[in-house]
Amino acid sequence: MKKVKYIANGGLAFFEEKEMKKLAEYAKEGWVLEKFAGLGYKLRKGEPQDIEYALDYQKGADDEYFAFFEAAGWSHVCSAGNEIHIFSAPTGTKPIYTDKPTTVEKYEREKKQMGKVALPFFISTVVFWLVGIFNDLGSVPESIAILFQVLGMISLIPLIFTGMPYLSYQWKLLKLRKG
Repeated sequence: MKKVKYIANGGLAFFEEKEMKKLAEYAKEGWVLEKFAGLGYKLRKGEPQDIEYALDYQKGADDEYFAFFEAAGWSHVCSAGNEIHIFSAPTGTKPIYTDKPTTVEKYEREKKQMGKVALPFFISTVVFWLVGIFNDLGSVPESIAILFQVLGMISLIPLIFTGMPYLSYQWKLLKLRKG
């Protein structure tokens, strides 16, 4: 029988609650989260557990940070890049974020972080594409225009992986502030 299972991550920035519920369902079947693995999770077969998972973002988390969650009944499970942290607790444990202001603060931090990375890629993508457009007007040599079009396509990839989460956090913040 398999002892390890890898499952895909559907996108924490977009489906945080859904991802945590999915991991909790696997835990009920005895597949308990061990760590992040590439673009997904590594689960280990064990005893079925009735637990919940919660996600938090904290860059450069220290012992005091983890002790705070431990005191609230949440055990640290794993981290990605010492910035994204998953905790678990028995079902029914008081959630990590219980009020609107702290939840807003959580998403504001992440939006700001993603924005710092996404903005340079957005600007470079626009510039590269504009040079390509000016080629159609005959103002730029074709070899330079082709180079800039290729660079524009290349810069689009990291823009998607940073810009889409940025927009997701922005959307979550708008919903939190309205509701």
